[in-house]
Amino acid sequence: MVETIVRKAKVVNTHGIHARPSHAIVSAAIDFEATIELHCDGRVADARSILSVMTLGAAHGAEIEVHASGPQAEQAAVKMVEILCADQG
Repeated sequence: MVETIVRKAKVVNTHGIHARPSHAIVSAAIDFEATIELHCDGRVADARSILSVMTLGAAHGAEIEVHASGPQAEQAAVKMVEILCADQG
């Protein structure tokens, strides 16, 4: 059975997850050997798909759960939380 790492983050960007942070998420996600999903208000986004991340609709202050599994799951989850908690304008 594959273990899934779950980490929580709050979107601090005043504009939510728009194009720039979505690009940062996808660019980081492809560097890890892990499956990464972002969960927000009952919706799920594949962190390797910019369209999926942008349509998640995560606004400023939204609570995001990062679910990661695979050999680099822990590192991937930490990086996703780092990106989500950064104000990228």
